[in-house]
Amino acid sequence: MPGDITFAYKPFLYLLSVIPLLVAWYIWKEKDRTADIRYVHAEYAKGVKKSLRLRLLHLPFVLRMIVLCLLIVALARPQSSSRTHDVTVEGIDMMIALDISGSMIAEDFKPNRMEAAKNAAIEFIDMRPGDRIGMTVFSGESFTLCPLTTDHGLLKELTRGLTTGMVEDGTAIGDGLATAINRLRESQAISKVIILLTDGINNTGVIDPLTAAEMAALYDIRVYTIGVGSDGPVPYPFQTPFGVQYRNVEIPVDEELLQEMADITGGQYFWAQTQGALESIYREIDQMERTKIDVTEYTRMHDEFLILVLLALALLGLEGILKNTWLRTIP
Repeated sequence: MPGDITFAYKPFLYLLSVIPLLVAWYIWKEKDRTADIRYVHAEYAKGVKKSLRLRLLHLPFVLRMIVLCLLIVALARPQSSSRTHDVTVEGIDMMIALDISGSMIAEDFKPNRMEAAKNAAIEFIDMRPGDRIGMTVFSGESFTLCPLTTDHGLLKELTRGLTTGMVEDGTAIGDGLATAINRLRESQAISKVIILLTDGINNTGVIDPLTAAEMAALYDIRVYTIGVGSDGPVPYPFQTPFGVQYRNVEIPVDEELLQEMADITGGQYFWAQTQGALESIYREIDQMERTKIDVTEYTRMHDEFLILVLLALALLGLEGILKNTWLRTIP
């Protein structure tokens, strides 16, 4: 949108101080040229009205001063500015790819990994009110929970309803990433981001995770990968005929794979060992993406002097016509 008017060559504006001097000189000159008319009887002058032509006799000089003023301002090169913030005009399109496999009910996070991941995602959504955000989920299969939307209320409500067991169990990381890519590949946003969270190792699916990462890079999509889980055995609930029983089990995360996926796309890999660390990771991603958008901010200047020059020429032409026709004076 047009901004304030600025001047590229401000020193030229000092020339405007000449105009009052020219006006003063003109007034002095006109007084000196005024004829000294004497009347025998003052009564003769009463009732004599000045004609319109006589009243407008000084109009050419006024027009000339306006022309001079316009040309001086034009020489100072007035400019208006258009400022664009891609963060608000274009925004960022983001997809969250969330692992909902059975291992996500491990209780090293409170109440478990699944609920901690959902809560952290919801907090992150609240940090980005101006962006379109969507979510895909994956286990043995993947599907789109919510396409890109600015209706964050709906997205958060759908996220709260997520549970494990919604699809066949497993960890299809490549499929989960590919589904998210499919939602972003036609996006026209300046920045496209996928945040992929998992607590396991890719063990099923039809698309290799590294192949999916290369697809993301092809569409200029950055992928931030997050590995979730404490180091070592973690408490995991098992259903038994006698109720829920807990055992400590190892749930390894393929950090090497997640690191490589992030590197391929220009993103970054994070490991969240605690719920607090997971929340901090989302805040860090939020700040990194804001930094990238700040770099794209630019201001475009538009010259506005042409209309002043055209107006000055039109007034100069009008002055010439009046001076040589209706307001012409005898030397």
